[in-house]
Amino acid sequence: MHEQLKYNLSPRYYQIAMSEQVVLVTRKGQVTIPVSKRRKYGIREGMRVLMRDSGEGIVIKPITPIEDLAGVDAGKISLGQMRKKLDDLRTQDRY
Repeated sequence: MHEQLKYNLSPRYYQIAMSEQVVLVTRKGQVTIPVSKRRKYGIREGMRVLMRDSGEGIVIKPITPIEDLAGVDAGKISLGQMRKKLDDLRTQDRY
C-alpha cells in the first residue's frame, strides 16, 4: 500500500486518489482539512463539523450555520428572535 502513495508538495498530507487524502495528526489530535475539501463542502474557519463513527472509520460532515438557513425568510425575523423561538419550541418538547 505504501508504494501506491503519491507525495503531494505539501508536508501536511499525501494524496492517494482524487477523493482520498492522508492527513497528519498533530500532538494535540488536530488534523488539517485540505483546502480543496474545505472549498468543496463550504467549510469555513470557525464552523463546526459533525464527527461520527462509521463502519469504515471516522466521517466528518460540515454543520450548516443557522444563519445560512434563512433562505426565503431572510429579513422577516432577526437571528435573536429565531433563536428564542427555537428555544421556546425545544422547551415545549421537553415537557
